[in-house]
Amino acid sequence: MEVVIVPDARSGGELIAEAMAQLLRRKPDALLGVATGSTPLPVYEALAAKVRSGAVDTARARIAQLDEYVGLPAEHPESYRSVLRREVLEPLGIGMDAFMGPDGTADDVQGACEAYDKALGGAGGVDLQLLGIGTDGHIGFNEPCSSLASRTRIKTLTEQTRVDNARFFDGDIEQVPHHVITQGIGTILEARHVVLLATGEGKADAVAASVEGPVAAVCPASALQLHPHATVIVDEAAASKLKLAEYFRHTFAHKPDWQGI
Repeated sequence: MEVVIVPDARSGGELIAEAMAQLLRRKPDALLGVATGSTPLPVYEALAAKVRSGAVDTARARIAQLDEYVGLPAEHPESYRSVLRREVLEPLGIGMDAFMGPDGTADDVQGACEAYDKALGGAGGVDLQLLGIGTDGHIGFNEPCSSLASRTRIKTLTEQTRVDNARFFDGDIEQVPHHVITQGIGTILEARHVVLLATGEGKADAVAASVEGPVAAVCPASALQLHPHATVIVDEAAASKLKLAEYFRHTFAHKPDWQGI
C-alpha cells in the first residue's frame, strides 16, 4: 500500500485527477469507479478542468457506480445516480450510455446486486476505483465487520449513517432509505488500481487503522493492504495519527516521476 501525504484536499484531488488522465491517455475507454460525498469533489473538479483545457479526452471513458440507495427512484435528486450525473458525468461530458450502476428499484434486489457484480466483470473490470473512508473505516457501505470477501449486496444502514445523510433530505431522517446496494469488499478489491482519498482530522484514526493496523473486518478499509496496487492519499490532518508519516513522505519524495501513483 502506497501512502501519499499532500498539503490539502485540492492537492490530493489534482494528484488523483492526473492519475485518471494518464490512465485515459493509455486506455481511452477505461472504466472509472467513482464514489459520492464531499471528499471526492476536488478530484472531479480537477479532472473536469483537464477536460475543458483539452489535456484529456473522456469521449470513450466509462463510469461505474460504487453504491446506491434501495427504493429511491433513479430520477430522485438524491439518488446516487442523479448525484453522479450532476457531479461527474455532466462536468466530464460523459453520457448516461457510458454509465454503469445497480438498479436500486428492482423488485428482486438480490438479483440486481448479482447482475451488477457480473456486469462489472463483463465490462472488463474497473480500471481505477476511487474511494472515500468513513470515520469507522468503512468503504462504500461496507460497515465494520463486513466480510472481506463480500460481493455486491444489500446492506442495512446504521442509524448514525441515516442521521448523517438526513442533511441531503431536508433534514428529515424519515426520507432516508434504510437499505443500500453496495459493491462488496471483494468486488472493490478486483479493481486494477484502488485509490482512497481521506481529508480532515476526523478521518485520522480510520486512516491509521487502515494503513498501519491489522487487516481486520472491524476496519473494512484495512483490506486494501491485500491489494497489489492500492494508493492512500491523505492531507496533513488525516495523516496526523500515522506513526510512519515521515517514511511515507520520504518514499514519495524520492519516487521516480514516471511511476505516478
